[in-house]
Amino acid sequence: MCLTVCPLFPGKITARIADKLAIVAEPARLDSQTKYAVVARGEAEAYLRLPRDNKYKEKIWDHAGGVLVVLEAGGRVTDINGKDLDFTQGYTLQNNLGVIVSNGLVHDDVLKTISELGIGQF
Repeated sequence: MCLTVCPLFPGKITARIADKLAIVAEPARLDSQTKYAVVARGEAEAYLRLPRDNKYKEKIWDHAGGVLVVLEAGGRVTDINGKDLDFTQGYTLQNNLGVIVSNGLVHDDVLKTISELGIGQF
């Protein structure tokens, strides 16, 4: 699993998700769109960009290119509610909450775990 290096995002919550999914490998802490490349190459099963509150909206330039790479590699990218990312709302992903990137195989399990843990219910 990949995590952001940004200290503002909830690492403890990500650890709870990994525990529930029985992921024992230490997460790779990377910056920029490198996380998308790691998932696309099959070196990580998922990258989680969990929401810190209901006000912050991801910027499109932080995700657009990486989404294309992961989708072309056969992966899947949605928000924490399973909605495709909506790049039509200007500079932010206004209609989305968080970002979940996966190899496609674990995506539904990650979404289910996020829901069960009540993540994103502010």
